[in-house]
Amino acid sequence: MLHLKSLHHIAIICSDYVRSKRFYTEVLGFSIIQEVYRAERKSYKLNLELNGNYLIELFSFPNPPKRVSRPEACGLRHLAFEVGSIEESITFLVKSGINPEPIRVDEHTVKRFTFFADPDDLPIELYEL
Repeated sequence: MLHLKSLHHIAIICSDYVRSKRFYTEVLGFSIIQEVYRAERKSYKLNLELNGNYLIELFSFPNPPKRVSRPEACGLRHLAFEVGSIEESITFLVKSGINPEPIRVDEHTVKRFTFFADPDDLPIELYEL
């Protein structure tokens, strides 16, 4: 058995680098650790952190294939982030031009959550704790 210590990062490929960079930094509140343009690949790599934790590598590549989001396909299903208030989070998202799904309640934990999508339709969950 492997002895994993923790999750290091999640890699996301976007179709529009400027739009996705804005979404992850200005809407979701990630901070930029490092931004690199790799000329040989015509690709950006943006390292992002949240509350001091390195979490996301955002990549751009020329003409990436579209991600299958619905119906749900094998592979990464969604990213989930903890929030303190689901209502405050939804209000902010709506003011930012993002329309999350109606609030649902987890039948096992009785916690509230909602989903919305990033600019490339990657599902993102906000889970109230």
